[in-house]
Amino acid sequence: MRVLVIGHQGQLGSALMPVLRRNRSLAVLGIDYPDIDIADEQSVDLVFGGFDPDFVINCAAYTAVDNAETDEERALAINGLGPRNIALECRKAGAWLVHVSTDYVFDGTATTPYAEDETPSPASAYGRTKLAGDRAVQELLPQSHYLIRTAWLYGLQGNNFVKTMLRLERERDTVSVVTDQIGQPTYAADLAEQIVLLMDRHPAVGTYHGTNSGEVSWFGFTREIFRLAGADPDRVLPTTSAEFVRPAPRPAYSVLGHDRWIEQGLPEMRPWLEALEQAFADGITAD
Repeated sequence: MRVLVIGHQGQLGSALMPVLRRNRSLAVLGIDYPDIDIADEQSVDLVFGGFDPDFVINCAAYTAVDNAETDEERALAINGLGPRNIALECRKAGAWLVHVSTDYVFDGTATTPYAEDETPSPASAYGRTKLAGDRAVQELLPQSHYLIRTAWLYGLQGNNFVKTMLRLERERDTVSVVTDQIGQPTYAADLAEQIVLLMDRHPAVGTYHGTNSGEVSWFGFTREIFRLAGADPDRVLPTTSAEFVRPAPRPAYSVLGHDRWIEQGLPEMRPWLEALEQAFADGITAD
């Protein structure tokens, strides 16, 4: 089987590549910008024509959440038109598509985990542009796609919240972190394994939530980061979102439900704290 990973140098893509390459029966190609521009139909067509994939994993996205509020046109080109271009090529090639989406397609006003079939209601430009891409994939590949929503992603590569907190722990006596945003920290290596499981087991087409299980606030998450780094968790001070106003609204509650995995006879991802402990064992650092 031939597998194309778009966005292979990013946080998730870089975790996926070694997992896929463990299987010697797979021919795996990773590609990233500028070698592919998913907003350019011709660029996508050239890559598909040169590789002829059976399975495509799209990890590429415009993820500058705040910038998207004033740059929605560019965000929509990458997050909306990009997945559409990829889905069109998958349809022509007869290839399956795993498309990675986000909790930001929901507005965060829920009080219980969002089900996979919950009606999206994005509250930000980033969420709107991601939803546009999701709908293009669903429309063009109704029988050959997996839509994977994830949240609070961190990994060994790239910039992320864990690395930022490790850097601030070194630089500051205390760090103030919000208590009123609740979600699911998700280790990129765990999500990579879950995506490969999905490909191997080939359950029913549709939407799955790729997040580590459980829930925590950014404040609680940061305390555990400090603890695992050997620092005093009491150096993490509680604050509220009202004290950290950002251009794009953040979901107050973005916990995603995992019922679809269980319905399909597949395990949900392990608890977020176990995953964070594994990330430290794997050597995550601020650098």
